[in-house]
Amino acid sequence: MRRHLLSLSLFVAPVVALAAPKNIIYMIGDGMGPSYLSAYRYFSDDKTTAEVENTIFDQLWLGMATTNPDDDTYVTDSAAGATALATGVKSYNGAIAVNRQHVPIGTMMQLAKTLGKANGIVASSQINHATPASFLAHNKSRRNYDAIADMYLDYRINGKPVADVMIGGGTKYFVRKDRNLINEFKQLGYQYTDDYTQLDTITKAPAMMLLAETALPAKLNSGFDAMLAPLTEKALALLTPAEKGFVLMVEGSQIDWCGHDNDIACAMAEMDDFAKAIAVAKAYVDKHPDTLLVITADHETGGLSLGAAGEYQWLPEVVRKVKATGRSIAKQLKQAESDSAALALWAELTAINLSAEEQASLLATRQQDETALRNLSNQLVAKYSYTGWTTGGHTAADVAVLAYGKNAKDFAGFQDNTQIAKKLMQMIQQTK
Repeated sequence: MRRHLLSLSLFVAPVVALAAPKNIIYMIGDGMGPSYLSAYRYFSDDKTTAEVENTIFDQLWLGMATTNPDDDTYVTDSAAGATALATGVKSYNGAIAVNRQHVPIGTMMQLAKTLGKANGIVASSQINHATPASFLAHNKSRRNYDAIADMYLDYRINGKPVADVMIGGGTKYFVRKDRNLINEFKQLGYQYTDDYTQLDTITKAPAMMLLAETALPAKLNSGFDAMLAPLTEKALALLTPAEKGFVLMVEGSQIDWCGHDNDIACAMAEMDDFAKAIAVAKAYVDKHPDTLLVITADHETGGLSLGAAGEYQWLPEVVRKVKATGRSIAKQLKQAESDSAALALWAELTAINLSAEEQASLLATRQQDETALRNLSNQLVAKYSYTGWTTGGHTAADVAVLAYGKNAKDFAGFQDNTQIAKKLMQMIQQTK
């Protein structure tokens, strides 16, 4: 079996004087720029009251952070962003916890494991995607999914894998022709399920739950009231018995994917799902005061604006009525038996009344591939809600920093994203 060694000298950070929290919950909304938080506030607004109510994001919002990678582009990808958030060191786009020379950089979870803490990851993507990978593995490219999955098992600290609890998607990377990592994890004593409805069968750590071939279903298409919240609750229950405490990273992975698609309905559904997971974490802190909750993003995706086409308005009520993601709408429209059936389906899924010209465009695009149809669907929802997008990629916008619980005020104000990780690693170093 392959083994990976990492010098403890990579875990270099001065120890702070104040008593540190026993447990750390670190939540990352992938692609969640500040406009997403504003949009979710208005999306969630109770129209029966005169005031716009604060969301859980507003309640915990303490500061902002920069996101630029280690180059002159200023625009990070998720791998470089997560590397900064996991290690306190900036790197190049595509890097999984390695520097420009491809030398591994020690992560906070590796440090925690060295000091006897337990670690957990929860993601709505595959668990070997860029963000969770940057906490558990090292690779010169985020695209090397199989090698990253292998490292989850092969990299050992004190004879054990770094993560004690892993929840998300990704069976295709862990059960392959060349290797069955799930069986190998089971041989190490990990409990396992691949069924979202069977979470109760997992009773203790170490544990692995891979609930989809790749990513979990998009929240808007899932049929569930919440996806991440029950998974977060499960991870916390499994990690709580850890004698020296734990570090748990929870990623709202698909906020970013909605942004890449310029799909505002998808984005708000994922934000709502992430908010419910944050509520679970906040309630845990209330019951376990020796816990710190920190929430941020790796970058902003899409250049989202609330208000577009020169109009001074944004219409979240249009967004609320959309019942599926643009990808799902496109697939269903392609499968419709006739043009009239497609138009009826559009009305059912979006509640948007199209002009004759727009109907003709939709039907013409139905003859193309699903990507073109998805793009048009998302553009129409954006048009009628006055949602603006500047790109299908990332931007260099700063991101929000939220915190709650023990030492939360340490994260107030303006900071670089690496400072978030450095502060957390300083706290982890005080493990007793």
